[in-house]
Amino acid sequence: MVRNSLIIGLVALFFMGCKKEKDAHIPPKVDWLMSSGYTYGDNVTAAPGDTLLVGVKATLTEDPLKSLNVSFAYDGASTTETYYNEVLNESDYNGFSRDVELIMRDTTGSEKWVFSIVDRDGNITQKIMRITVQ
Repeated sequence: MVRNSLIIGLVALFFMGCKKEKDAHIPPKVDWLMSSGYTYGDNVTAAPGDTLLVGVKATLTEDPLKSLNVSFAYDGASTTETYYNEVLNESDYNGFSRDVELIMRDTTGSEKWVFSIVDRDGNITQKIMRITVQ
């Protein structure tokens, strides 16, 4: 009887000592491409009708990358509209870079462009570019 109690106690102690490690939920790493010809940063000025070349580079941190979405909002609107959406191929799961041409409206105002990268676990990293069109 004592032996059974000892075995049960050791098994219970073993399972109490085994803690499941918590997933850190580390979002993907995303940077602007900043070489010649690219527009990058948060506060940009452009003329009406301009076309800006923007590049982003995403790198896996924890989980495979799954999608890229580029959306925009005009003049302080709180909701965005999708401009470009891509479900990534397996060759891009560990990292990728993309060039996106942004075409400014023909009127003055403010534009907010949001580049969102999502990984397999749903972690999201966003790079935001605010553009003053004048």
